[in-house]
Formats: sequence, structure tokens, C-alpha cells
Amino acid sequence: MIKQNIKQLEERSIYILREANMKFKNVAALWSMGKDSTTMLALARKAFLGKIPFPVIHIDNGIDFPETYTFREQLAKKWKLNLIVANSEIKPDSIGSACCGRNKPDTLKKVMKENGFDALIVSIRRDEHGIRSKERYMSPRDEKFRWNYKDQPAELWDDYASKLDEGGHVRVHPLLDWSEIDIWSYIKQEKIPVNPLYFSRNGFRYRSLGCLHCTVPVKSNAKSVDDIVKELETTKIEERSGRSMDKEAEYTMQRLRSLGYM
Repeated sequence: MIKQNIKQLEERSIYILREANMKFKNVAALWSMGKDSTTMLALARKAFLGKIPFPVIHIDNGIDFPETYTFREQLAKKWKLNLIVANSEIKPDSIGSACCGRNKPDTLKKVMKENGFDALIVSIRRDEHGIRSKERYMSPRDEKFRWNYKDQPAELWDDYASKLDEGGHVRVHPLLDWSEIDIWSYIKQEKIPVNPLYFSRNGFRYRSLGCLHCTVPVKSNAKSVDDIVKELETTKIEERSGRSMDKEAEYTMQRLRSLGYM
């Protein structure tokens, strides 16, 4: 049953990636070096015969884990990625955290404007966070990156290009229907490289990766992909329990996403 579900998810994601690349003039993808965005790149390689046809953006605040930077350089070289590294500034933020608050979408705005991107592929999943459950496969943003989550058009993919405001763009979400265990099952099936921080060291591992300032490990003895899949079948711990952004004031993530947060 799981394998059949994974096959259906793969086919839908590949279809969405191909549609976005065909529909929009200048597409880019966000890559955090986490399991989801790396899986998205693996799907893109399969969709486009082994080569990713669009640039890959890393919004870098300079304080990601050393393992994350090593993983970025190794995989970018191996997969021949057209990698754009955009440096964001760590500064006080009235909404989110100084390291991963609105400074990241502000940096993304500059990259999008400089390169004229009209579509951005993002690897969010509906089951990660309540506000993300409101997203669509292709979700329009206005020229200021604002997202009207209360009034979205029907999920009719062919209608989105005509609804774009001048200077706006579309967020493309090929992993929207995937779950955490789906991602890990696919990683196992396709032998996708992953950041080593996901595997247990001294009884702890990371389930969701951010930067050094806002991510903590959770108790776990899972030292392999198989171990992680088994763990996820029984765990009651939330996936993003180690991310401080999700523990802040109510509606923080909703406010950030309305301003362009990933």
C-alpha cells in the first residue's frame, strides 16, 4: 500500500514540476539542504531526464550547521546544480526570530527581483504546519510577496498565470500531499543523499533542520533510513518540535508566510 501511494505521489509531483517549467518563463527552486527540498530536487532530476533545468537558491544566514554546508557543496557538484547562494542578514525582527524571520523573505525578494523569477518551487508539505495546510499546488503572490490565504483561487492549475499581479510570482508546491514518512520511504527507495544530521548521534538526531540558533535535536536512536521509517510509524512527537519558530507567539508562522516566508 505504501509503495503504491509513493508511486502516485511521485507521478503527481513530477507532473507539477513539468507543468511549472512549461508554464512559467523563469523558474527557480529553494533548497535548504533538508530532506524535503533535497527530495524535491531528486524528483526534478527524474522529471527532466537527470538534469535540473532551473537555478537552485539557498538563502544563507551564515549560521547553518557545518554538515549542512558540506552537504550543499558535495551535492551541488555531484548533481551539477546551478546554485545561487543569497546571504541574509541576522538582525532584530518584530515578528520572527533574528536568524530565520522576515530577513529571509526580504533576501529572497532581492534575488527574485534581480533574476526576474516568476515562479518559485518550494518543498513545503501540508502536514508540517497548520498554516501550510491552506496552500495550493500553485499559489500566487503579489509583487510585495503577500499571500492572501483567506481568498485563494480554485485549484485549477491552468488559471494561475493569468491571475498574476504585475511583478508577482507563483509558489509551486510539488510535495504538498507528501507526509514525513512518505519522504523517508522515497529517500530509501531512490537512495537519495541526505544530511547526516538526520541520523542519531549519542541518542539524539534532528528531524527538521534549520540553523544553529533555532534548531535542537530530539531523542532518537535511529541511525539509518530504515530506523527512521520504523520510528515514524510509532512516534507521537511532532516533526517540528525542535524548531523554535513554531513555538513562538500564536499566528507567528501565519504572519511570516503572508509576508513571503518559505
